[in-house]
Amino acid sequence: MRHVKLILRESVPSLGEAGDLVDVKVGFARNYLLPKQKAILATEARVREIEHHKRVVMEKVVKEMKSLEAVRDRLQATRLEVAARVGEEGKLFGSVTAAQIAELLAEKGFDIERRKIALDEPIKEAGEHRVSIRLHRDVIAEVALTVLPEA
Repeated sequence: MRHVKLILRESVPSLGEAGDLVDVKVGFARNYLLPKQKAILATEARVREIEHHKRVVMEKVVKEMKSLEAVRDRLQATRLEVAARVGEEGKLFGSVTAAQIAELLAEKGFDIERRKIALDEPIKEAGEHRVSIRLHRDVIAEVALTVLPEA
């Protein structure tokens, strides 16, 4: 059986991801992948171009990860304090939300979206709390948050 090498332009289930170099039967290529523009023929120039593109993307990702890790280290060294009205047994009359934490971080010079702040539920008790901030899928910072009773 004859095979042909193709570069996938988009992900194809059970075959590969976009940018992968695949070896498929001629009929599958001619009847499905090429007419639907899911792949292109793998010439030497195109393979070199794809490899170069992958290297450039990887370098960019590595640079971005180093930058995010530096931000994570600065975040983890930061201590946040918020004053709130506290009732009996240390319960708050409201709650500390992700939006409030984002505002506190902005005051400290961090530009963090509230959606990146992982709170299972709003904080409703005074005391020390750990707040997770998802900067990237692989980079998560833990910030110390102290909820103090308002004077």
